[in-house]
Amino acid sequence: MLFIAKNVSVNPEERLSFFGKLFRVDENPELGMWFLLLTIFVLSAIVYNLGFARKLKFWQNIIIYILLFLGCLLLTFLAVFLPVGESLIIAAIVLGLYRYRLHKERSRKNQQ
Repeated sequence: MLFIAKNVSVNPEERLSFFGKLFRVDENPELGMWFLLLTIFVLSAIVYNLGFARKLKFWQNIIIYILLFLGCLLLTFLAVFLPVGESLIIAAIVLGLYRYRLHKERSRKNQQ
């Protein structure tokens, strides 16, 4: 016998994440998943560049972005129902604010 909680919906349309609803993954799965993959990859690349990137050779950057893309394939399937894209947006905002304050602090030290 299957036990389902009273307040948990089994309707997929109600369980989609924001980006899942935005790209209409339930209505047009093929195109929606491609848009979701592109969004997750772009947001992951932004977070990587803001928080973790270092000066590397060109071929090393290519390898890193290929591996990042492969990781985003798994994240895309999770992002249909879980807030992966939304979490990447929050991470990008936090890292952007950190980089801005770090830049401001360094420029203040250089003026003294």
